[in-house]
Amino acid sequence: MYAIIRLRGDVNVRPEIKYTLRLLRLHSVNHCVVVEENDYNKGMIIKVKDYVAWGNISEDTLEGVLKDRGRLEGGKRLTEEYLREETPLGSIKELAHSLYEGELKMKDLMEYKIKPLFRLHPPRKGHKGIKRSVKEGGELGYHGDTINDLLRKMR
Repeated sequence: MYAIIRLRGDVNVRPEIKYTLRLLRLHSVNHCVVVEENDYNKGMIIKVKDYVAWGNISEDTLEGVLKDRGRLEGGKRLTEEYLREETPLGSIKELAHSLYEGELKMKDLMEYKIKPLFRLHPPRKGHKGIKRSVKEGGELGYHGDTINDLLRKMR
């Protein structure tokens, strides 16, 4: 699974890139979505690579993001009690596992009134730079497994 974090705003963005960001549900800076690895999503990510950071999310990090930043409709926190009462899943750990293994998709969570995106804080100690790619010493582009470190900084 890929975690995609939007790092740059809307000013002077070409309309086709704005549209692709909207398709990915990345409407604002510091929003994060988790998508499955397929050619369709990979093509969209490559199109918006100059505005997002992305990489392979681990199951532990996914669980942490769901626990800290998971929200229900209306802005309420995602809790273990809600999952036990309203879904067939018993805990956030089970939810993270089923998402990671592909048994559930983020789109399926909407029927349980769980929002498919995460609003994150700006990173502790700041970004390395949002105008350069990871290879050049910045934050944009493909992080690989180090996206987990960025997500922990933005908890």
